[in-house]
Amino acid sequence: MAPVSPAIPPVSAPAVFAAPPAAPAPVAAPTPVLAPAPAPAPEPAKSSWLSRFVPSAAPAPVPAPAPTPSAEPATASEPAAAESPKASWMTRLRNGLSKTGQSITTLFIGVKVDENLFDELETALIMSDAGVEAATSLLTALRARVKKERIEDGERVKVVLRELIAAHLKPLERTFDLSRSTPVVTMITGVNGAGKTTSIGKLARHFQQNGKPVLLAAGDTFRAAAREQLVEWGRRNNVTVIAQDGGDPAAVAFDAVQSGRARNMGVVMVDTAGRLPTQTHLMEELKKIRRVIAKADNTAPHEVLLVIDGNTGQNALQQIKAFDDAIGLTGLIVTKLDGTAKGGILAAVAAGRNGVRPVPVYWIGVGEGIDDLQPFVADEFAGALLGMTS
Repeated sequence: MAPVSPAIPPVSAPAVFAAPPAAPAPVAAPTPVLAPAPAPAPEPAKSSWLSRFVPSAAPAPVPAPAPTPSAEPATASEPAAAESPKASWMTRLRNGLSKTGQSITTLFIGVKVDENLFDELETALIMSDAGVEAATSLLTALRARVKKERIEDGERVKVVLRELIAAHLKPLERTFDLSRSTPVVTMITGVNGAGKTTSIGKLARHFQQNGKPVLLAAGDTFRAAAREQLVEWGRRNNVTVIAQDGGDPAAVAFDAVQSGRARNMGVVMVDTAGRLPTQTHLMEELKKIRRVIAKADNTAPHEVLLVIDGNTGQNALQQIKAFDDAIGLTGLIVTKLDGTAKGGILAAVAAGRNGVRPVPVYWIGVGEGIDDLQPFVADEFAGALLGMTS
């Protein structure tokens, strides 16, 4: 195969999108210009605002005693939300998996622990996209535990089921290692609409927060506006994006890896064109990108991630198998677990049936927010799947 490097303008196309330094100045400028007369007006507003958070400031607004009671509940509730971002994440995850959670948890209300309960649970798990193999395995283990421990309370059965689901999902739980060779070259792929480019933007923020400078490669030259979308994420995160107008995706990837090594980046993420496993020409292009990355760094790519839409159900298994066979996946990102997804698909992945390898799940996403992509934790996911608060 002809070498790709000569066709690449060495980092001629990259653009650095940094936060404009001039932006804060115009905001601060109007303040000193204010005349002395309007100055007292902000003071009461400020103290009124502080009264929502500082108890001692609450009595200050003497002319309006009525608002004081309404301010106190805000004082109690707002710090609670702020002090526990983890609780906020778990609430969003439970809400996202509510479609599965409600169908299962209602089975435990005032129920008699017998074979009818087990049959209904098995059906609910299969309907949640867990698959026949995973559902059968879980219910076999549940029956054994209930019999051994002589459990007669429905809520206790629910707790045991959570433990079994968590143990079943545990092999998928893995931490993304940022302490490896620099840069950690990561290929990211998936079908159109799975949330691939958005996930890249969120991960860029996550890696930077962990002290790793990031470089992005706009290798999706197939979808219209994909390059512009990635460039916008780069601008938001103040991250360099390697891109070429109408360039060869493999050439863009090669350039990005070389540039990342030269600049001592922590992570290089290569976006690739969204494709279906049946699109043979695009799958071949994906293999080519992987080979070219290896020419730029013979240890790379260090990670090959597939983004899966949590709403695709059993189709996700076909995607995992096709992409794994083509380029050798190292991890998954499961997105859109935001109210319509059933959630049981991860149990089907962990079962490792029908030629599907149990590929680790690094992150799961529940929304469009920058912090709505979080590391996958098996026990947390199992609890959210059953609608449990702790």
